[in-house]
Amino acid sequence: MATETATFAAGCFWCYEAIYDDLKGVQSVESGYIGGHLDNPTYKQICNGDTGHAEAIRIEFDPAQVSYAELLDILFHVHDPTTLNRQGNDVGTQYRSAIFPHTPEQRAVAEEAIRTAQADWPAPIVTTIEDGDARWYPAEAYHQEYYATNGDSNPYCSFVVGPKVRKFREKYRDRLKSAA
Repeated sequence: MATETATFAAGCFWCYEAIYDDLKGVQSVESGYIGGHLDNPTYKQICNGDTGHAEAIRIEFDPAQVSYAELLDILFHVHDPTTLNRQGNDVGTQYRSAIFPHTPEQRAVAEEAIRTAQADWPAPIVTTIEDGDARWYPAEAYHQEYYATNGDSNPYCSFVVGPKVRKFREKYRDRLKSAA
């Protein structure tokens, strides 16, 4: 099976890693940092907001089971793409909404996805399309599978991640791995 890679930023990576982990066709999801100017950034440096990196996820997926366009459609339904450098109480360029296409085809699909998603939002979508070849830095080990490991025992997960994951699971119940 040939897989493809998708890289998205949409706020805190704990939320989106947990969402895409549940989706049929997704082989793996890794949290990390992309789009900045500092080599080997740490979470603490990213949180300062001056490295230029975004908290992001890198998804390995089977395009025979889930398309890049479907991944983008989900992205635009599980975060607010109209808030510049912000998702809820998470504020800063590290929380920007961005798509990092890895091929010209992905860039074209991303451009179309933004145009299509705009109909669902009353304010302009501010999601950027950035360089998918930008250097990727995996986040520290404790960030990987954070929600799966910590669930609702962490207050942020309980109040922010958990509701997003539950909303996703309800809306996309027929697309979940557990529904297979």
